[in-house]
Amino acid sequence: MILPVLIMPDRRLKKRCYEVEEINEETWQLLDDLHETMQAHDGIGIAACQVGVLAQICVIQVEEEDEVLELINPRILYGTGETLDIEGCLSLPETYGTVKRFAEITVEYYDREGELMEMTASGYLARCVQHEVDHLQGILFTEKMVEAIPPEKIEEWMEEHFND
Repeated sequence: MILPVLIMPDRRLKKRCYEVEEINEETWQLLDDLHETMQAHDGIGIAACQVGVLAQICVIQVEEEDEVLELINPRILYGTGETLDIEGCLSLPETYGTVKRFAEITVEYYDREGELMEMTASGYLARCVQHEVDHLQGILFTEKMVEAIPPEKIEEWMEEHFND
């Protein structure tokens, strides 16, 4: 089911989410609903708090052909390197800006079957995981933004920084 996405200044977006203590049918339904909601809004990631559920759950799908990454109680174990790129957010329409993130991360999380997983990610996937994990801590990308980029300047910025 497609759920309504909360838009700032909704205070629930600034709240720290609770750890999921039991993975059950309700959790699976939320994962499915998050995926459907993310797709309906042309997103590449969404956290449960963005639909008003304060649980440490998020889903990510950077490319259409990628498997959907479902993260329950994710924890970034460590990160290396640094990268600067443009981010946006379903909860902050028409707001874009550059954010410094780790270039590579290792994240620990539970999958929908309750298995403890560990994954190393780099590039845009690493950026997306960090963005969504921040949501679960009540942190929006605008709090880490280096420079605001107007929507009409995004392509220009991307071209200028293609080889960065």
